[in-house]
Amino acid sequence: MSKILGSWSGMRKYLEEDMLCPSLRGRVRYGCTRYVGMDSDHIFDVWVDGKQIKRFSLETVNEYFIHQGCAVKRSPMCIHDYWADFWNLMEQYPLESRTEYTDDEFCDALNAYQNQPIQESLDSPNPIVRMFAVLDRRLGARTIEKLRPETENQPEWLRFFYRLRMEKPAQSPEKP
Repeated sequence: MSKILGSWSGMRKYLEEDMLCPSLRGRVRYGCTRYVGMDSDHIFDVWVDGKQIKRFSLETVNEYFIHQGCAVKRSPMCIHDYWADFWNLMEQYPLESRTEYTDDEFCDALNAYQNQPIQESLDSPNPIVRMFAVLDRRLGARTIEKLRPETENQPEWLRFFYRLRMEKPAQSPEKP
């Protein structure tokens, strides 16, 4: 799986065990699906407490274009009609202007996150990089608190992850 620079199981361990903040371990899960006939395309997703929160694939971006009215589609449509103008729309609407992203954009963001300091990832114009960063174990309580005012400036989907990280960890019951 060259897109993610190694095996998915190794990358998943890196994200869920090595880099995820301790309070979210076991709650946040990353998934990767590849269907027969999809060539080298994948579907990546992020799950929290057993619920899918975000999906990254060509399909989700194309559906976004259709629902936003960027792509005019008539029903019934064939597969050619469904994908018509997709790459032109990708050029017209860069990553920073959308709320849905491809599997390649997920992989590029993961690569950027892995290869730069955490503060650069937090300040990245790429919202996927910021998602990885806000869930990172290297962020302490003070840094998390400093992020609070920025939460409302994030895309709606990303606000979820900021709020999740700002939750107070559950207290274990006191022993009698």
